[in-house]
Amino acid sequence: MTGSGNGVERASPSASNGRTGRRGFLSRCASRAAFSVGLLVALAVAGPPALAQRDVLRMFNWNNYITEEAVKAFEASCGCRLAQDYYSDNEEMLAKLAAGATGYDLLVPTGNTVEALTRSGQLRALDHAQIPNLGNIKPQFLNSWFDPGNRYSVPYAYSLTIIGYNVEKMRSLGLPTDTWAVIFEPKYLVKVAGKVTVLDSQRELFAAALIYLGHPANETDEAKLKQARDLIVRAKPYWAAFNAASYFKELTVGNIWLAHGYSNDFFTAQQDAQKAGRSFTIGYSTPKEGAVFALDNLVMHKSGPRPDLAYKFIRFWLEGRASADLTNTTGAGNPNQAAMPFIEPRIAENPYIFPDAAAFKRLQQLRDYDRPTRRLLNRLWVEVKVR
Repeated sequence: MTGSGNGVERASPSASNGRTGRRGFLSRCASRAAFSVGLLVALAVAGPPALAQRDVLRMFNWNNYITEEAVKAFEASCGCRLAQDYYSDNEEMLAKLAAGATGYDLLVPTGNTVEALTRSGQLRALDHAQIPNLGNIKPQFLNSWFDPGNRYSVPYAYSLTIIGYNVEKMRSLGLPTDTWAVIFEPKYLVKVAGKVTVLDSQRELFAAALIYLGHPANETDEAKLKQARDLIVRAKPYWAAFNAASYFKELTVGNIWLAHGYSNDFFTAQQDAQKAGRSFTIGYSTPKEGAVFALDNLVMHKSGPRPDLAYKFIRFWLEGRASADLTNTTGAGNPNQAAMPFIEPRIAENPYIFPDAAAFKRLQQLRDYDRPTRRLLNRLWVEVKVR
């Protein structure tokens, strides 16, 4: 898998090294037994190899946001090839499209980015007659604010933007792990200086700062956005890096002790540290002040030449086994009811993968800013980076 893993900006000389992907997983998991059986059946009925060379579904996806087993099963079932390009942040994906990247049949944007793509007229409206199993999606994830009636989007998977940490280090230092204060307050950061990373994402980092300050994650008031900027600038000297790509690997090997990142990345770090027999454990938690909930979606780009294959993938994904495999492997949240019977019980019971109703009340989804606010945030982000 490839992506922007080398795009790690240092916040101090102690920034970490490494390459991997956002919402990622290390390629170390065998498929679940039931999924493997389905794969073998699909391979048995696959069309001739020559067909796979002609029919290609092009997908622009988050780094490592689908299992290799799912790719093989889909390719076998459709007699086609799935070709993917990758990004590690919504803004990166939008920038590449704006720069002229075309020909993608499917994208996997978060809700606010679906809103932006819809406003700019880039998406192909869905024919629901081609998606008879759309009803497999849990009702709470349908008819979302960013796409009423699901005219353009089909929920794919989700994550929470929370705190991940080295349990033993944080305990020994007497640091809290249930508040954004540990990311932003110097009285805590001084104990972990050079061992902290935050996402290299203006929206995510500003959202965390705004939530900690008691403001909405989608705040537009200039004075309050500047408060968030000042909070970030004050904390920046203690951080090792702005890192949206390899931070969970750095957490896994012990190079960092605390990170602002995605729930499924922290799930991966926890599992990998355990499998590697590390002398420490990885924990993660939702700050008491609240956090960002990100629902990622399948959408069809107008420049894609194969909407027929895009519909085949959407129907395949909604069947449930492939999306369950993603959850079991990476800890990605799952909006698909048909997937639930195939999800391991310990994962289905994890409150950071499947939050209950009370927890959902503390979560906010990012919304698309209007042009003036985007310009303001871009300017403030530049100020954060250069100061």
